[in-house]
Amino acid sequence: MLHSSLSLSHPCRRQASPRSTADLKFIDHRRLILALCCVIAAPVLAADSALEKFFQHHLTEQFTLHPTQATMLGDHRFDDRMDDLSPAALEKSLAQMKRSRARLHKEFDRSRLSPDERVDFDIFNHELEASIWLRENTQPFATNPRAYNEYISDSVFLVLTQSRLPKETNVSNAIGRIKQIPNIVAAAKRNLVAPPRAVLETAILQNKGSIGFYERDLFDIVGQTTQLTTLRTEASRVVPVLQGYQEFLEKELRSRANDSWRLGKRKFARKLHYTLNAGVSADQVLADAEAEFIRVHNDLYVVARQLWSRYFPVDPLPATDHAGRQAAISRVINAVAKEHGKAEELVADVQSSVERIKVFIRQKEILRLPDPDRCQIIEMPEFQRGNSLAYLNGAPPLDPDAPSFYAISPPAKDWSENRTQSLLQEYNRHMLQILTIHEAFPGHYVQLEYSSRAPALIRRVLQSGVMIEGWAVYTEQMMLDQGYGDGNLALRLNQLKFYLRAVCNAILDNKLHTQNMSDEQAIRLMVDGAFQSEEEARAKLVRAKQTSTQLSTYFVGRMAHVRLRDQMQRELGGRFNLGRYHEAVLSQGSVPVKYLPELVRARLAREPSR
Repeated sequence: MLHSSLSLSHPCRRQASPRSTADLKFIDHRRLILALCCVIAAPVLAADSALEKFFQHHLTEQFTLHPTQATMLGDHRFDDRMDDLSPAALEKSLAQMKRSRARLHKEFDRSRLSPDERVDFDIFNHELEASIWLRENTQPFATNPRAYNEYISDSVFLVLTQSRLPKETNVSNAIGRIKQIPNIVAAAKRNLVAPPRAVLETAILQNKGSIGFYERDLFDIVGQTTQLTTLRTEASRVVPVLQGYQEFLEKELRSRANDSWRLGKRKFARKLHYTLNAGVSADQVLADAEAEFIRVHNDLYVVARQLWSRYFPVDPLPATDHAGRQAAISRVINAVAKEHGKAEELVADVQSSVERIKVFIRQKEILRLPDPDRCQIIEMPEFQRGNSLAYLNGAPPLDPDAPSFYAISPPAKDWSENRTQSLLQEYNRHMLQILTIHEAFPGHYVQLEYSSRAPALIRRVLQSGVMIEGWAVYTEQMMLDQGYGDGNLALRLNQLKFYLRAVCNAILDNKLHTQNMSDEQAIRLMVDGAFQSEEEARAKLVRAKQTSTQLSTYFVGRMAHVRLRDQMQRELGGRFNLGRYHEAVLSQGSVPVKYLPELVRARLAREPSR
């Protein structure tokens, strides 16, 4: 899952994933950034058209109101400032978006724009419309306490880890932000009214991680600095503020929490439209997902049947009725899951899989990998844990030379042995390879590196989660189809299981929010239907309740990428080259998938075979 998204309406990072996630962190928002504001290492970006100049002016206004957006996306001029989240300031931000959209339609006649500019116009207009709708209809600052956690911790963490300014400058800027954290806490106490209980419980856990960050982790990240005394002083002042906020979350706000997290059919359909921007309806997505659910089950059974004798050499294959097929798949999955590493070696296991995967990509000419490789594999900071095993936090799109982080969350030290084993079996040595393909190579990391170098400014910075997540899911099967793993059926079994999870996500997303699916029905769908562990299923249920419509992006995006490739292969026949095709897709930026056929076709037509 990606962990680096941003929205005009909700200026904080998303997880999946994250930026999914899986995701993630995974708040379902998009990135935006000011083109001329990247202080270091980014190329000078000229506004080649009136539309781009207009876009830049809009973003300048946005960053004045929301300075942490700049940090998250590569502009470090505002690193010592924090957003004003007071009701008056939030209203001012909303009014600015409405003015921009009105001016966009007044100053530009879409019919007079070039074909490429019409795509850019539509992306920008949709982003504004979606952001305004989300702010007015979901009221994130009144209902989502997780949003404030990201200002409290992530805003400082990114200054210290992704900014390539001199270390002392970064520490000074971090100190400036730490001083303003009490303002964020005060705004949270004032703005939050009655959040959904599922969201609040995650926020409570993450705020505990934030307290630990300012008590310990902050100083491990900074290391030696002449400003250490000042840093310790400011951190010591903010810890009791966060402890008081923890008490507020656990007592006062918890007493006002409710279970009204369901969107309902009308609002879900509208929000899904804005999230996907893919030309498909909520009913279409559900119908496609339910059909795909059956198809993937059939594929799983074919693989499980071939593996049966390896793991159960004496036992006869169960009957071929529905119950027997389910039993065969489940037993083989459970047997394969026992092939896992040690908890303390989880990060090291991921690192070793990365090297094998990169070698394969080069040998098979899947695409050209980013050079140099700036993807750092790290242990996930405690304050970012709580919903996912991994995320990819990509480099800011206009500071592509900054590091990207592929973060892995090992089992917590206070977990029981059973809980630890459940996680290790879910992410066994086969599944870890599929996860790494998805998150890093050639998934999120590679795709975002290409995206940050796309020629069109609007396409670089207004990113579609459907394109991003769909590409990552597409690569899982594609890599195995091209020979990764040398036909290892245990690897294929885990790839199908991982994809079935994405299909299941779309079904859950819809039925939980529109059909009053119960918690128990959701758990049974994931455990019995998608062969997930109970632990994994309960974590996904929590996520589904607090990230409506984001869970559908994986499936919708993957289906779009598969259909596009099929279409291009039919059109090009023997001239189709997989590596050229992949690079043509990625070179467009993270655009909504409905624009990809036209853009990719044009790119392939004007480029000679390599």
